[in-house]
Amino acid sequence: MAAQSNDVGSSPVASSSDGSVTAGIIIIGDEILKGYTHDTNSFFMCKKLRSLGVKVAKISVVPDEVDAIAAEIVSFSHKFTYVLTSGGIGPTHDDVTFEAVAQAFGEKVFPHPEIVSLVTKFFAKTDAECPEMKLARVPESSLLNYGIDKKTGLSFRYPLISVRNVYVFPGIPSLMERALEGLGHLFRNEQTRFYSREIYVDTDETRIAPVLDRAYGLFKRHTSLGSYPDWVSNYFRVKLTLDSESESHLEEAYTFLMENLPQGIVVPFITDPVSRATTDVYALTKSGSPLGQKVAAAVQTIEEALDRYPLWKICIGFNGGKDCTALLHLFHAAVQRYCLYLPGPVFALVCPTQEYNLHICEVHGNIKQALADLKLQHPELEAVLMGTRRTDPYSCTLTPFHMTDPDWPPYMRVNPLLDWTYRDIWNFLRTLYLPYCILYDKGYTSLGSMNNTQKNPALRYTDAWGRECYRPAYKLENEEDERTSRL
Repeated sequence: MAAQSNDVGSSPVASSSDGSVTAGIIIIGDEILKGYTHDTNSFFMCKKLRSLGVKVAKISVVPDEVDAIAAEIVSFSHKFTYVLTSGGIGPTHDDVTFEAVAQAFGEKVFPHPEIVSLVTKFFAKTDAECPEMKLARVPESSLLNYGIDKKTGLSFRYPLISVRNVYVFPGIPSLMERALEGLGHLFRNEQTRFYSREIYVDTDETRIAPVLDRAYGLFKRHTSLGSYPDWVSNYFRVKLTLDSESESHLEEAYTFLMENLPQGIVVPFITDPVSRATTDVYALTKSGSPLGQKVAAAVQTIEEALDRYPLWKICIGFNGGKDCTALLHLFHAAVQRYCLYLPGPVFALVCPTQEYNLHICEVHGNIKQALADLKLQHPELEAVLMGTRRTDPYSCTLTPFHMTDPDWPPYMRVNPLLDWTYRDIWNFLRTLYLPYCILYDKGYTSLGSMNNTQKNPALRYTDAWGRECYRPAYKLENEEDERTSRL
């Protein structure tokens, strides 16, 4: 292993002027600058480094050019405790990161014997000029860092190269993430821990700006305050973030905001309702509330379906609407309690999240044609859970378990939501803070096709500036008006 050279440049910076341990991230690649590839590496690095007590001070994206990379490394290595690069490692002409790091510190690249041996073993190549050997030509003062694979507990077979305070990570996200997870100890700062809190508010930034200004003036020395509008959330319009290295200072700022923000605008938003689905759904079943009684009956039907059919013979119909969104969450909660995992296929046009761990089978057409196509693709399926309610067309005589008609594809239709009302659906979704199609917040109450769906006139109103607007679907007063959203 080569020793670090100290004749060019400076030693790694111990900390910034305020005493914090800092990092600069350099993302390398023409494909990022040209928009060919979406950069996820900097996001992962920031999150991981923060968990290690390291403050990321700057992120830079540079092209696959030796001079540009070297100049940025020189600048970053003087300013920050650590410099992490990502990309530009490989066998091709545009993989020039090692050359750039060497140039930044006045060195040359050379075939490191240990890496040459690894390349020979891995690629079965011995020719010094073969493309694979480019991976072994590293800066003269390179250190070889072997991390521990978090999944296997074994040492990495290939090292991460570092020169002084510069750490050269691969650009492939899976490899970069694996390397940083396994080498986190190189960056861990035991002296610093970051604390954070979030506040979600259902109002515009302009309304809360005076309170935020006051909070910033009072607490800016020890706590940073961020305000981030969100135009697509079903539940909030602004997310406030508080960050500090002191838990007491953080709580002081948090308490100030909670006491001074306008009354009624703070939302107790649940950021990950899927992970707590079983806990929340089954708590509702035991609550004794009117909604809880409906949830209990629905869960009982789902559990009976799971008793009747093995999971691989069950699917759930999903078309993006409010009813099947509620059903999907109920089904997930029941399956997690019964089976611990969810491998069953799903008949779906659109799925709201991948967090439900579903196998998605996409089919098109009306429900009859879709079920026929599904049967062709998955003949093993025998039962399909549907988000049908009695108020839906042709559904008033259905039962919780109802075979399809003789001229339909043969399925047992399982209907857990038959006796739910429009109001029940919305109470369930919004009580558990489940994400749903944003069209429901734009005045639509029942979603069909693009040709037969319109905003519900029962939700229309005129605002203070004389503009025509629509209230969200959950504010519909007369449930009988639900389907006036259809043409």
